[in-house]
Amino acid sequence: VQLQAFGGGLVQAGGSLNLSCTASVSGFRFNSLRWFRQAPGKQREWVATITSVGTTAYVDSVKGRFTISRDNAKNTLYLQMASLKPEDTAVYYCNLMTFWGQGTLVTVST
Repeated sequence: VQLQAFGGGLVQAGGSLNLSCTASVSGFRFNSLRWFRQAPGKQREWVATITSVGTTAYVDSVKGRFTISRDNAKNTLYLQMASLKPEDTAVYYCNLMTFWGQGTLVTVST
């Protein structure tokens, strides 16, 4: 299984960024998918989950600003991030079962 995350970059506070994660795995559509992030000097934290039937859940700090979605036909997971804050700066990782993407860096400047 290989997960590859894309879309990170530098953005000003208040801006938007869209992340994607492609998975080379059969049965993609049957699994819950997650985004995590790890800020400098901090532990990795869960950000959002989308189940196989499309139910979503978010950490409180991103509710109303981030949207997780999936395209099963493309084996791709997405994270739309809006109203970004400097505290959103982190390496973002996609997760499927015990597998992790390589991470993509999001930096939000003031």
